[in-house]
Amino acid sequence: MKKIFSIAVLCIIIACGGAKIDGANGSDLSTFSTEDRVGEIISYLASDELKGREAGSEGIDLAANYIEGVFRNSGVKPYFGSYRDTLTNFEKPAYNVVGYIEGTDKNLKNEFVIIGAHYDHIGAADPVSDDYIANGANDNASGTTAVLEFARYFGKYGRNKRSIILALFSAEEKGLLGSKHLAKKLKDQNLNLYAMLNFEMVGVPLVGKDYFMYVTGYEESNLADICNGYAKEKLVGFLPTAKEFNLFKRSDNFPFHTEFGVPSQTFCTFDFTNFDHYHKVGDEVSLMDFDHMALLVNKTIPVLKDIINSPTREIEYK
Repeated sequence: MKKIFSIAVLCIIIACGGAKIDGANGSDLSTFSTEDRVGEIISYLASDELKGREAGSEGIDLAANYIEGVFRNSGVKPYFGSYRDTLTNFEKPAYNVVGYIEGTDKNLKNEFVIIGAHYDHIGAADPVSDDYIANGANDNASGTTAVLEFARYFGKYGRNKRSIILALFSAEEKGLLGSKHLAKKLKDQNLNLYAMLNFEMVGVPLVGKDYFMYVTGYEESNLADICNGYAKEKLVGFLPTAKEFNLFKRSDNFPFHTEFGVPSQTFCTFDFTNFDHYHKVGDEVSLMDFDHMALLVNKTIPVLKDIINSPTREIEYK
């Protein structure tokens, strides 16, 4: 694997609060996330030690510990009594990891933006050369890495007017169970949700496209237009294959769409042609493009800031 770090070294990194942040006030977003930083995170989450992060396993418990450490060192508080939210719809003990950053505006802080990704994978797959661990680097240690970088930024420097929930979901691979559990729980609490922004399979770049990433349910809302306006470039585009395979309903955004009826969509850079190892043992860190991942984080943070701090609800279903 590319740039594999030992658990011991990574624990030291967490304890010291992570990598150096460029820009004393977090303003230099073009260099906030780095190749080394995303490499450290994804190399641990997709390492053999975690055994493919199947929901309810010892491996995913290690991943949850890691996520909690990043949240804690970034100043992200637990949304519930602890970071771990136990799933009620899965037979084995399994946990979403849910963080919270309160908004700074006395009115807007009562509205929430959820930024999420699933951190589980399938555990094992058909063996190749005695390798049976489905490490799940792209699916979805990559999305988890992006969300942890967003947590690091907003926890330290965000000055977010709306409140933010950072949700890492378990048991997505079992039928979106983690996000179904959390969406229902938050709906029962009458959470005032503005939007749910999900990140899935962002470890390799698109090829031959005139946009950087796509969003599922592109035609459902004006989210892509809003993002591109904030980014001042074509950051988000339309992937016809995503519509053909109905990806809008196949990731953790969808339970929030179902429960809340607000824009809930997934950002992705996997287009069925640029990665051949979906749910296979070949989904390894060595295939991930760390430069691309850091660039995705750095391009997306200003857009998230503008969405979270917009004085009005600009994102809406069509």
